[in-house]
Amino acid sequence: MVMRMPSRVRATGLPERVSIYEVGPRDGLQNEKGIIPTDVKVEFIKRLAAAGLQTIEAAGFVHPARVPQLADAEHVIDALDLSAGQRYPVLVPTVSGLDRAFSRGVRDIAVFGSATETFSQRNLGRTVDESLAMFAPVVARARDAGASVRGYVSMCCGDPWEGSVPIAKVVDVATRMMGLGCTQLALGDTIGVGTPGQVRALIDAVVAAGIDIEVIGVHFHDTYGQALANVLAALQSGVTTIDSSAGGLGGCPFADSSAGNLATEDLVWMLEGLGIDTGVDLGELVSISLWMAEHLGRPCVSRTVRALAGGVADARAGREPATVAQ
Repeated sequence: MVMRMPSRVRATGLPERVSIYEVGPRDGLQNEKGIIPTDVKVEFIKRLAAAGLQTIEAAGFVHPARVPQLADAEHVIDALDLSAGQRYPVLVPTVSGLDRAFSRGVRDIAVFGSATETFSQRNLGRTVDESLAMFAPVVARARDAGASVRGYVSMCCGDPWEGSVPIAKVVDVATRMMGLGCTQLALGDTIGVGTPGQVRALIDAVVAAGIDIEVIGVHFHDTYGQALANVLAALQSGVTTIDSSAGGLGGCPFADSSAGNLATEDLVWMLEGLGIDTGVDLGELVSISLWMAEHLGRPCVSRTVRALAGGVADARAGREPATVAQ
């Protein structure tokens, strides 16, 4: 497929390669009002893997009453080849969820905490201290079994109920999360209010607290259109793991002010323009998100998908694309 691509102009002071942590199948689809058929989820994941994404958060072993969209986690994981080279992490908040994940052969898990008390109560029904106590045996057992554990810290840049969140509070929760034994830390701007200077200051503070920049990932929502600017700030700080969601799917079912995740296509377009390797086929991603939009019955929100959709449609029909490669 011939399609327009950004001009590659290598910027100084940025990493040569970035790992994209794709969250669409879990964080993206869990916010859907309707239940997505299992076979559609599985096909979505397989297509994302074929497009070059190496880490795809595939499911969540959570209570189905809390997040019914994730009730088919076992069926989704059973349909995937966990030995094919990709990593398929799953969200696991409790020991019982860990047992369910381990019974399906999963060895990459994630726990999801909060920097604020209100969101912790709304999301987990526990205080921050109680949530960390709940995660402790999960992380310990997972690490004893040789599994990797990602520790999410949400509401790092702001909270819809508590307002601005002091950086010191985020650092406290982040260091305690890593102290449990997590192998990666994901800093989340769950409602998309962060700005680049805030992101730089937050990452600097977390690193100053003793957390290696190499284990830090960032998870931005695009509520105020700041996600890509915040990614660039994170890259300038040395972060090389960026979360995104194909087609910009997602939000947060427990925070109404949370808009969709940063779209993977928008992220790849920017990274390609900066001369940063991702290993991801942008054209395939666009096709995948158009396919998923058809299943969801609404247009894709990714600006890059919308801009390139005409070229993809032309390619499918065998016509000469309206745009040309650069």
